[in-house]
Amino acid sequence: MLDRYRMDLRYDGAGLHGWAKQPGLATVERALEEALLRVTGEAPPLTVAGRTDAGVHAYRQVVSLDLPAEVDPSGLLYSLNALTPAQISIFGLRRAAPDFDARRQALSRSYRFLIWLFPSQNPFLRNHTWWLRGPLDLGPMAAAAEALVGGHDLTAFTPTETEHRHFTRTILRCRWRKRGRLLWLEIEAPAFLRHMVRTLVGTMVEIGLGRRTLSDFLELLEGAPRNVGGITAPAQGLFLWRIRYDDGELAPDQSSGSTSIDATGAFPGGTSP
Repeated sequence: MLDRYRMDLRYDGAGLHGWAKQPGLATVERALEEALLRVTGEAPPLTVAGRTDAGVHAYRQVVSLDLPAEVDPSGLLYSLNALTPAQISIFGLRRAAPDFDARRQALSRSYRFLIWLFPSQNPFLRNHTWWLRGPLDLGPMAAAAEALVGGHDLTAFTPTETEHRHFTRTILRCRWRKRGRLLWLEIEAPAFLRHMVRTLVGTMVEIGLGRRTLSDFLELLEGAPRNVGGITAPAQGLFLWRIRYDDGELAPDQSSGSTSIDATGAFPGGTSP
């Protein structure tokens, strides 16, 4: 007999080839399946809330899976953390409703993209930020983020060769924030296109550099082709930050704390140069 479980985890995408398993490559899904096989004798299908590409991180990711009823969740969690690479940390494993689906039942996904804005690189953040020497004009970048809220045809912000058939997405929240030398975009939507956040960031950075105007950006939101959009920002600055479900609960390690997680809190070295 099998029971449905919810797994909460986070991972550092540096050195990993994304979520989805690929022959001969280190991925999050492959590492979890191999660990589950060693402990339980089975590799159950894993349904993930948000697939991430190579080099992209997850500050909070959710997976649904079926496990034997006799499994001890706390013991299995300990074993999985011992058997998976150090970049992966599983911090929650508990029984869920029989119909729980981490992907289909997610109301929204939040991402953050981090930029280190300083003439020299921060070696502690080089695998987790996009280094830009600056300066950037943050005023029009903030206006572009504000204009994104609502429904738009975002064809200009996803690869030309894609499995997507519909390119309209509704952005629930989007804003730039800055503390010290660290600049980050916060964006939330029910669903995203592949590379969408990275291309939005790259295009808005072009605005901040004076290479593109806010008016140009607004035209892109009307279904312009990909070749008119901006550059794709590098993967290492992108974090899947949170998955929201209708129960409104936080991930286990945050249930007694603030719901506002400052981006700088996830990194050593703070925000000073």
